[in-house]
Amino acid sequence: MDAKSFYGSRPWNFLALVPEDPQDSEADLTMEELDVAPMSPPFTKKKKMAEKKDKEYFKRLFTDEMIQHIAHQTNLYSVQELGDLIKTNPGEIEDFLAMLLLMGVFDFPAMEDYWHPASRFNMIADIMPQKRFKQLRHYIHFNDNQQCDGSPDRFYKIRPLFEMLRKQCLLIPSTYKHSVDEVMVSYKGTRAGNLRQYIANKPDKWGFKVFCRASSSGIIHDLLLYQGPSVHILQSHLIEDKELMERGRGALDYKSAEGVLTVKWYDNKCVTLLSNACGIMPLTSVQRWSKDEKAKIAVPCPSLIAAYNQHMGGIDLSDMLVHLYKTPAKSRRWYFPLFGYVLDLCISNAWLVYKRDCGLLKEKPMPLKRFHLAVAHSLKQKCLPPRPPQPQPDVRYDNYGHLPLHTDNRGRCCLCPKGVSRWKCGKCNVFLCLIEERECFAAYHRK
Repeated sequence: MDAKSFYGSRPWNFLALVPEDPQDSEADLTMEELDVAPMSPPFTKKKKMAEKKDKEYFKRLFTDEMIQHIAHQTNLYSVQELGDLIKTNPGEIEDFLAMLLLMGVFDFPAMEDYWHPASRFNMIADIMPQKRFKQLRHYIHFNDNQQCDGSPDRFYKIRPLFEMLRKQCLLIPSTYKHSVDEVMVSYKGTRAGNLRQYIANKPDKWGFKVFCRASSSGIIHDLLLYQGPSVHILQSHLIEDKELMERGRGALDYKSAEGVLTVKWYDNKCVTLLSNACGIMPLTSVQRWSKDEKAKIAVPCPSLIAAYNQHMGGIDLSDMLVHLYKTPAKSRRWYFPLFGYVLDLCISNAWLVYKRDCGLLKEKPMPLKRFHLAVAHSLKQKCLPPRPPQPQPDVRYDNYGHLPLHTDNRGRCCLCPKGVSRWKCGKCNVFLCLIEERECFAAYHRK
């Protein structure tokens, strides 16, 4: 894999264990060489990772192309639904992403709480008004509905975003040993039909199933959305489970073709594995409790099983990191949780790549939460002007010098929640209603 395409034009000394003769095979490489193969190119010059912007790591996965695509499709969808543009742009989409990332770290019971006067969270509320945030969240879109009618792809609404993310994940320099497992993206609604799966032994039992390929470090290098069974096996060349169980614990059967090995092994139950990295030999033995002999016995175990158990934790690690500061994605739109997963996976992968690069320089990486916040703050384009400070009670109620001033600009009334006025108190510097229906100016200055 070409590291330049992922890390950019910066010079690297990338050490790759590739045979000089293309006819040579990987069998010529020793296991020691395979184990120490670098996960990414080391720096040619030492440079503090603090000097390298956190946003750059995130943008290698969640690219500017993806942000521009979201802005374009959101505007297009608003025209199709409203007949008018909501006039968003890539900069505003970055603000929107920053707010979602901050909400993942600072979790409030309800979305409105971030803007409510009693619980206002300035770090989020100052980026964008609540009304505009909800409008963007309502109309955010990732594909043109009119071009997707009749498409056999059931994930067409989110497909472009997943394909762009997958393209970037494939560019990350990787190790030789990967494992494939399933990840559940939580969704409890019913609008997705049978795209929503149920897996009893998962923390998120209901949701969308995504197959991921990950290294043992937790970095996801490839992913596939599960749309339901599409392949029907007419005949399996492996023996049946019942026959294998009759042979006793440790019995196995295998087939291989085109460099891929299939193994069925009976332990407590029959398990089937696929691998293009490990074989059956050498056989090892594992200790298992025997109910008949009332003691532990040695059970033959193919080396493929031991290798899988050693390197299988990458996807579980990635899933754990994604859930630590999960983007709030509860929505009536079934594809919004998948968008939240894309955003969280970009943060997780970016942090793991950053942490790996720090390890190459023998520097201490920042924790995931700090990295998460640093990316969110770097995405913010602008903030709303700060609110004027509220007057002190002894000034507000002193009944001296409180004169109404008329202004060219309107402002939100400081007393009633829906009032908008051009009148403000010259001493308190707050807008107040001054009409017959609402005498907020007088009421504000009375105890």
